[in-house]
Amino acid sequence: MDISTFLMFEGRAEEAMNFYVSIFEDGEVVSIRRYGPNQGGQEGTVMNAVFKLAGREYMCIDSPAEHGFTFTPAMSLFVQCDSEQQTEELFRKLSADGSVMMPLGPYPFAKKFAWVGDKFGISWQLSFN
Repeated sequence: MDISTFLMFEGRAEEAMNFYVSIFEDGEVVSIRRYGPNQGGQEGTVMNAVFKLAGREYMCIDSPAEHGFTFTPAMSLFVQCDSEQQTEELFRKLSADGSVMMPLGPYPFAKKFAWVGDKFGISWQLSFN
């Protein structure tokens, strides 16, 4: 059995995936399959892609169906950072053109913590202890 985090976008999967692998030191695109002619999605968009961040695999697609929902902060990606500098850098990059739900700062449970929504709607908790 295998369980993967699966991120569904509407036309921005490749842009999001490339953004994420660019801001994490060991980020990498593992595989990408694109919709071809008559395959149900817009030709050239992501049918299925796999990428890695911090050794964990994530999957993403461009949904061919329009839907009335998107990502919610109720599900977030929690990043245990290695340094304050890394926390600050990820905060800056992930919150750019996004939103800040909890500002970067000290909290009773972490030396430095922030909760942000990125420009694609994915929620991230950044923590350094």
